[in-house]
Amino acid sequence: MSDNKSKKMPGILARLRMVVGLNIGTIMFGILFIYMAFSAILYFTTTHIESYQVTSGPLSRNETYTGLAIREESLCKADSSGYITYYAREGSKINASGAVYGLSDTKTASAPASLAPEELSKVRTDMMSFSKGFSSSKFNSTYSFKYELKGNILQYAESGNTSSAPLTSDEDGEENDSGDNDKTADIYPGNQTICQSQSDGIILYSMDNYEGKTVDAVKAEDFDQNSYHETDLKTSDKVKAGDDIYTIITDERWSLLIPLSDRQVEKLKDRSTIRVKFLKDDMTQNGDFSIITIDGDKYGQIDFNKGLIRYASDRFLDIELVTNTVVGLKIPLTSIVTKDFYVIPSRMATTQDNQTGFTLYEGKNKTTFKNVSIYASIDDSSVSKLAVDEAEQPQIYYVDKSSFKEGDALINTDTGEKYVIGETDTLEGVYCINKGYAVFRRIEILDENEEYAIVSKNTTYGLSRYDHIVRNADKVKEEDILY
Repeated sequence: MSDNKSKKMPGILARLRMVVGLNIGTIMFGILFIYMAFSAILYFTTTHIESYQVTSGPLSRNETYTGLAIREESLCKADSSGYITYYAREGSKINASGAVYGLSDTKTASAPASLAPEELSKVRTDMMSFSKGFSSSKFNSTYSFKYELKGNILQYAESGNTSSAPLTSDEDGEENDSGDNDKTADIYPGNQTICQSQSDGIILYSMDNYEGKTVDAVKAEDFDQNSYHETDLKTSDKVKAGDDIYTIITDERWSLLIPLSDRQVEKLKDRSTIRVKFLKDDMTQNGDFSIITIDGDKYGQIDFNKGLIRYASDRFLDIELVTNTVVGLKIPLTSIVTKDFYVIPSRMATTQDNQTGFTLYEGKNKTTFKNVSIYASIDDSSVSKLAVDEAEQPQIYYVDKSSFKEGDALINTDTGEKYVIGETDTLEGVYCINKGYAVFRRIEILDENEEYAIVSKNTTYGLSRYDHIVRNADKVKEEDILY
């Protein structure tokens, strides 16, 4: 009897354990496998919602260009030979008959000169500015800067060893720049011939063979910066009669020429003025704009009547055309949806406990006040603005359709007028998902392109910066729980 019991068949679990080696580890692995399989199926069968964080700014970045500066300028040559001493600062304005430089037969013996602290500071600032703006694609600018820096140091050293022309005072106490030869000899040391400017203008001690070039004479190859070369004219050597000494810019009016693509021509063709931001110093100013043809290609011509002294030493200028001036909240076009609202005349609205709402008429003198959100209000076109004061202009209120049912009656408790709800209209908006579910937010579009729209920041029940909205709004319904 006991032998029969000992030979009794094992139970189902025991037999299953013998077949598959069932234990706690196997059970846990099985549960995890089922969970992962279910999650994978759910992932591939569920619609994925993309989120977009609302940003603030223009619709797109303004385009940048490199412009060729054309101005009225001419080269001035030495009338005689000699060693030169500079008196006019480069890039500064000078009046007609002002002293630009002096020539003497002998070179002024000069001890090693040290620069003043403010001059050293200027040299360091120039070097730092060049370093920050350096581009390896425009390596030729290194040589121009080298000559400019060398000339500036030479000019600083010489100005420390010579006296600039001071103003003298006449008997009436008025300042004047005397032309008396004896006084001039006292002002400018040594046996010098003082060379004066023949006209008002801006002095440059460099040349680049663009002097005297007009807009009509510009050719396409003039825009090639790789072949551009600027020659520094400042020297400590003896100059000969006829040598180029300096350039003078004699007119504040100047032009910038920029190459344009067909797309840019189409975008700018209707403009007569344009705002320009100079990337060198982030200054902006307006200029007259026109489109011209050079060697068969289109170029933009921007004419200015001021600001030249800031860029007198630059033949090529990097600029930004400020054409995208509409600023607001930037959202994708794919986020925009439309939603139906009941439209109700503002005269049916009432206020209770400082809350705006409507009085619902339920029959037999029974009424109920309903506080509702008004998403938008527009002027009631059925009432002429001439017939009422602007402050009392009737409005049409847009109310969420979930607040009422079609056919509900509203009553004006003051006049007894009744209004049956039924008329609808649509508003544009997006689905905001800050709280994990989709909530409609109204938008007012200010500008748009093929991908994005700029909407107002001050819309009632609208968006704010850093809100999260649904990018692919066609895959979502309002109040869907997304996470």
